[in-house]
Amino acid sequence: MDNISVSTTDVRIERHANQLSRQLKLLRDKLFPPLSQKTLRTFSSGEAAQMIGVSDGYLRQLSLDGKGPQPDLAQNGRRSYTLGQINELRQYMAKLKPKDALSYQPWRRPGEKLQTVAVTNFKGGSAKTTTTLYLAQYLALAGYRVLAIDLDPQASLSSMLGVQPEFDLSEGDTLYGAIRYDEGRKPLKEIVRKTYFDGLDLVPGNLELMEFEHETPRALNDRQRAGELFFRRVGVAIAEVEADYDIVVIDCPPQLGYLTLGAVCAATSLLITIHPQMVDVASMSQFLLMTSDLLSVVRKAGGDLQHDFIKYVVTRHEPFDAPQSQIVALLRSLFSDDVLTATILKSTAIADVGLTKQTLYEIEKGQVRRSTYDRALESVNAANSEVLAGIHKAWGRT
Repeated sequence: MDNISVSTTDVRIERHANQLSRQLKLLRDKLFPPLSQKTLRTFSSGEAAQMIGVSDGYLRQLSLDGKGPQPDLAQNGRRSYTLGQINELRQYMAKLKPKDALSYQPWRRPGEKLQTVAVTNFKGGSAKTTTTLYLAQYLALAGYRVLAIDLDPQASLSSMLGVQPEFDLSEGDTLYGAIRYDEGRKPLKEIVRKTYFDGLDLVPGNLELMEFEHETPRALNDRQRAGELFFRRVGVAIAEVEADYDIVVIDCPPQLGYLTLGAVCAATSLLITIHPQMVDVASMSQFLLMTSDLLSVVRKAGGDLQHDFIKYVVTRHEPFDAPQSQIVALLRSLFSDDVLTATILKSTAIADVGLTKQTLYEIEKGQVRRSTYDRALESVNAANSEVLAGIHKAWGRT
């Protein structure tokens, strides 16, 4: 018999992981040169005017008068703005017309509490991360100061926002660094990082987050070491940066662990994603039962479970699929207004741009078929606008 060494499973999987990580880094280097960092496209003057709430002609006059940030001028005379410049123009308009400041710069006002939206589901494949990402970008494009927190050790949200966990993060660079039980704990301000998307900051995730799941049982057994109870630690960390943001969006892990419970207790509202297939609905039923049992224990231990709203988001929806339509109708009959009116459609446009770690908000309209793009974006915007309406209601805005 030939002397052939047989790799153990762990060694083999480690080799595969390293090979894939290196390939993903090469792909990033190719897609986002020269510094291998994601950048956001610029916006036409028409798009910028629509986002700010003024006419294109008004923006043109501002630039001619040398007021506000100056747009990039192409050879054909077309003007374009970065998202950062659009936000500068929002601030300029808010100061220029203080009575209408809220319509130009919608930051939360004194007395309006920080809104923390936890996006959760027990089962993978429900487009939880995609829903989180699109919501965070939608809010940032609307002019809000947004913090996205990746609590999923798989770190898909971080990857989509330009961070490759294996190469870009060191020890303590995730939320775990701010909620751990030992002396290595550090302020969340030191962990938050800017993204290429102006107004959207990120607390990235990676496999380090699993340490919290492992350490919490030991801390619960050691009362002196435990300090702040596990279900309060996420909220306490977020409170450290509360003054810097209007809205926090949390991508929860696809399991009901200590991190998810901490996120639910820190949240002011919950979004539960659901793919309208019977196996997913059955899984969600078990998820809700387990969540109810665990949260009742947390509540009795002093956890804050007062949420401004809880909404179910139908994702990857195929409206012409009869069985899916029946399931959506069932959900609406059971949960009525707790199900968002808009559903997020299953779309090749969303899937295709995701291959290059982009969203529909990031690409030029001509990159995918116009009708497909418009249909997909309309469904995403409709769902996100309902969530924003819930936030406005919590703030007492009409």
